[in-house]
Amino acid sequence: MSEPARRVALVTGAGRGIGRASATALAATGSPVVVAARSSDELDAVVSEIATAGGESAGLACDLTDRAQSTTLVEKAASAFGPIDILVNNAGIGSSADPRPLAEFRDVFWDETLELNLTAPYLLSKAALPHMRAQRWGRIITVASINGRVPSPYSGAYVASKHGVIGLMRTLALEQAADGITVNCVCPGPVRTRVNDARIAFDAQRLGRELEDYEQGLTPIGGRLEPEDIAPMVVYLASDEARMITGQAYNVDGGVNMA
Repeated sequence: MSEPARRVALVTGAGRGIGRASATALAATGSPVVVAARSSDELDAVVSEIATAGGESAGLACDLTDRAQSTTLVEKAASAFGPIDILVNNAGIGSSADPRPLAEFRDVFWDETLELNLTAPYLLSKAALPHMRAQRWGRIITVASINGRVPSPYSGAYVASKHGVIGLMRTLALEQAADGITVNCVCPGPVRTRVNDARIAFDAQRLGRELEDYEQGLTPIGGRLEPEDIAPMVVYLASDEARMITGQAYNVDGGVNMA
């Protein structure tokens, strides 16, 4: 039996939360993983965790709100382990950084949100395509949100960016379907992350609810998801077994959106 192919992964927003869980899970399958995030300290911790578990990884500090850094990240990542086979677009900004109704929205926050949540995945995917086309194999997985399907108040830019990135990835999936490259989205519900902590605290206060009570009712299953609940879907979509799945947006949300 031949050895399984060595697939190199790049995961953005990998310093914590869903990105970190996805990076460690991919590394556990044997993929060398390049982890990218703003914080060098967080990256060092992820790289150390992967090494302790026997995996290969390298960290790249970057800020994907800077378009120049989005444009060059893939080539920098490829210098660590070789051409990128698996791209996980996870870096993003949530509405909790500045929740307000659209009539009072700050244009600068609109621009920052769309740059990170929509333009960065566009640029990174575009940069990774030559690597994937050359070997006629590739996986692009973008972490969207259930707010890419349904709206949420006080989060106009976030909702628009997540609707947009699902449409973008489906277009890319159609264009690359004959090239051995699959493109899919994962749509998490409320996940226990630093960003979501702030959002549910805002909503609980806005609605006059006790935080613990409000949190428990966020999903039909009860409570919030953990980052580790999202990672298995990322790993599956990155696998050879998922070769016939493309253009999809999978809800992993505890039953919030059953559509």
